Amino acid sequence: MAKSNPNDGASVAPDPGAGGASDNPAPASEGSSRSGRASSAGSNAGASGSTGSSEAAGSAASGTGDSASRTISARKKQYVIAPRQSDALQTLGLQPLQFSALEQALRNSADIEVVDKVGPKSVLGALADGMGGAQGVLVARMTEQKAGILHQQGQGRLLVEPDQPLNLLDAQLLQPAMVTGVLPSGGPVLNVAIRVTGPDDAAIAEAEVSLFGSMLPASGVTDASGEVSLSLYGETAQSVRGLYVKPKADYWSFYQRDPDIQSDQTNVVTLRALSDWPALTGFPRQRCYGWGQKAMRLDQLPGNYRGQGIKIAIIDSGAATTHDNLHGIRAGFDVLNKKTNPDGWEQDTLGHGTHCAGVVAAADIASGIRGFAPDAEIHACKLFPGGQISQLIDALEYCIDKQIDVVNLSLGGTEVSEALEQQIIRAKRAGIACIVAAGNSGGPVQYPASSPNVLAVAAVGKLDEFPADSYHAQTLSQNVDAYGYFTASFSCFGPQVSVCAPGVAILSCVPPNNFAVWDGTSMATPHVTGLAALTLAHHPDFQTQPYLGRGAERVERLFQLIRASARRVSQADQSHTGYGMPDVLLAVGLQTPALAQAVAPQQAGVMAPLVNNATGLLGNPAAALAASPVSALAANQAAALAYLNANPALGGSMNAGLYDPLAREAARAALAAYHGSWFHPPGSPPYNPIMW
Repeated sequence: MAKSNPNDGASVAPDPGAGGASDNPAPASEGSSRSGRASSAGSNAGASGSTGSSEAAGSAASGTGDSASRTISARKKQYVIAPRQSDALQTLGLQPLQFSALEQALRNSADIEVVDKVGPKSVLGALADGMGGAQGVLVARMTEQKAGILHQQGQGRLLVEPDQPLNLLDAQLLQPAMVTGVLPSGGPVLNVAIRVTGPDDAAIAEAEVSLFGSMLPASGVTDASGEVSLSLYGETAQSVRGLYVKPKADYWSFYQRDPDIQSDQTNVVTLRALSDWPALTGFPRQRCYGWGQKAMRLDQLPGNYRGQGIKIAIIDSGAATTHDNLHGIRAGFDVLNKKTNPDGWEQDTLGHGTHCAGVVAAADIASGIRGFAPDAEIHACKLFPGGQISQLIDALEYCIDKQIDVVNLSLGGTEVSEALEQQIIRAKRAGIACIVAAGNSGGPVQYPASSPNVLAVAAVGKLDEFPADSYHAQTLSQNVDAYGYFTASFSCFGPQVSVCAPGVAILSCVPPNNFAVWDGTSMATPHVTGLAALTLAHHPDFQTQPYLGRGAERVERLFQLIRASARRVSQADQSHTGYGMPDVLLAVGLQTPALAQAVAPQQAGVMAPLVNNATGLLGNPAAALAASPVSALAANQAAALAYLNANPALGGSMNAGLYDPLAREAARAALAAYHGSWFHPPGSPPYNPIMW
């Protein structure tokens, strides 16, 4: 029997928990987090309500005989409480509140329940920021009214913030613009059976299947026979507007606009294996680099540049060390279950952290993929599912204690948190560089990427790196440059964006020992995290003073070098791409910007223009450069000039000897040749990111 969706295959609204950070529901973990901590909100709700609540509850109970009942009132909510650390307070002659006195006062309050205390885990952690003023935060449950009173009593010296939930910043399911949100009470019902198979007709189980019509979508998961039954209310076969299939692993996704659906027979969708794509021939038996790694020139890095001696923390959903490419990860911290199972970080039920870890540090073995820094020491901090601000503060405290160098944060929240910002500043003073995903709502940069103390990363994609019938094609925007680079339509933008990195159709590891291709600024951020580790390990600036020692100055220098290594991609403005896409060879100091500008665009697999194949003009630039950098540079420049002369549209008004990577006419021609009829024309519904 085919497996249907949770509502018996009926049309269902998208799970609100799967929405983008801007669409988060009220946190389910305000009363209890998913870490397993029990909530006392229910038993205390009546007592913490208004004076009349208990009277109403009593009268209600007396009118129901033996059955107990009570009037519903607001439950207690979870808050982060911390002394405000501000130089402005000291300027006014106000000293920060003493943490010990604050903790004692809260624990003595009958209507406040202190559930956790986050602070330095050792003397090293307390002194790591060089200030010696680390005090920590308290996590407590109380009513909104009590929180307001507590904040007022703090007189500006006390932070009292909701312990807001965090979200993983991969591409997530948003309600499409074409969905009306109206569920009809009668009318036609379209019942559809769908079977998902591979190229060899083998059934693909656990694939997510969604049908979109003019009303609410219907979604389900395929069973062991690869089948799923879906029902769309108020729809006919002619009104179905889209069919989306996302496999769990090892295959490309599928999206068909206006599918030819039949209700009287099983509809078959055949997915492409990842290895069917030309760039992945022989994968995973034969090791390969992802297109994003090649775009950043990781494949041209000398073999001894491997991130040795650098510690990287990936604060995410854990990391599956069962994966052949991730056996080298041996350290971590389960923040969610720190009191019961702190070593549970190896269990990644979402796969998100595993995917990020693969991009950063997949082992350099004969099969699978290779990460940016395979010899770096990786720490997997498990914060999802169900992570909150207080737990992120705790994870950063772990990083401070372990003297982590670079932190990957492919996550975000709905509001700015001053308590978290204080911890980010502490981490920066301790020499920790936070690399943060900009967000996937397609709107302004989300927090903490919007913090001035982190490096925010936006996402770009590249034509010809995914099948045209895959869902990755829906990420396309119209600012495609001559080399096929475009800003991902879901990527957040704003002046806070520092750089961009590949975040569309990114190949990496997923549990237990598989591979998947995903989208999101979550996928872009590990590219920059890995590059940051290589820069710290190998750039000459970090081998001597003043940047040899840990501190905020080292972090700022690292950010400067990453930004300076970037080259502009796509035709989007700087709010979408920042300084551009970082370059590995520049970031580690192996090339100067002038040399990279002359050589990089012509090297195979990096910036080859889509409008024509100039590879034959250049032969093997990498080998030529190794033999004679001067002659290789001259040859590349001559080839570029020849190519310009043969393609006037590329040159425009240029006279610098290199064709313009942003040549608009060439970009338009490349885009038109590539997308054909499936590209979204102006005015059509936007890309609807899917929760991976």
